[in-house]
Amino acid sequence: MKPQFQQPVCDECRSRLGNIFCTLTSAQVSEMDSEKNCSIYKKGQIIFNEGNKPAGVYCVNKGKIKIFQTGEEGKEQILRLAKEGDILGYRSLISGEVYAGTAAVLEDATVCFIPKRTFFDFLNTNARLSTQMMQLLSHDLKKAEERLTGLAQKPVRERMAEALLMLQEFFGTDKNGIISTVISREDIANIVGIATETAIRILSEFKNENLIELIGKRIKVINQQGLLKTAHIFD
Repeated sequence: MKPQFQQPVCDECRSRLGNIFCTLTSAQVSEMDSEKNCSIYKKGQIIFNEGNKPAGVYCVNKGKIKIFQTGEEGKEQILRLAKEGDILGYRSLISGEVYAGTAAVLEDATVCFIPKRTFFDFLNTNARLSTQMMQLLSHDLKKAEERLTGLAQKPVRERMAEALLMLQEFFGTDKNGIISTVISREDIANIVGIATETAIRILSEFKNENLIELIGKRIKVINQQGLLKTAHIFD
């Protein structure tokens, strides 16, 4: 018999303690626990679609998510990656606009949905939460500006090196130093903003330069300093 899904308890949720909801009062945590709705998503499933109107925000309890926009020819441009503790959909909800991107699951995930009314009640009654929300929005704006500058000015090899370092930090590595998650060449290309064929070619170049190893579909960074130098990232 398949075990029944047990919804995460907000008061015991480690993911909550690492995001803006760590500022909630005990009463607000209890309220969120009773108002939220949590679901299990399998790899490839969609959480919300670009162009739809938000009805609340999502909090990632477990798993990895990609948020992307779809171009006129159907090509994806990955805007950001999200993991445990990250909040999704808040910018569109606060601005009153439709979702600017689609959220799809990279790794099986448990995601909790907090209704609009509950979320805005928290913002209106918790000054610390409101401050953290403004800081998060400001950080998002800064990252968006940096991304636009990178796409406009950085060479593709530099962007690829930066993307690999980001993926290594985001997903972590296993005991052999291999990036823990298999991410498709297409997704890597969509992060960097290049054609899949170009991404495959540059990965092959990095392998020949002994910057990385390609183990099937998985990637291992073997020369961290060399990749940092290629990305023009210096301590």
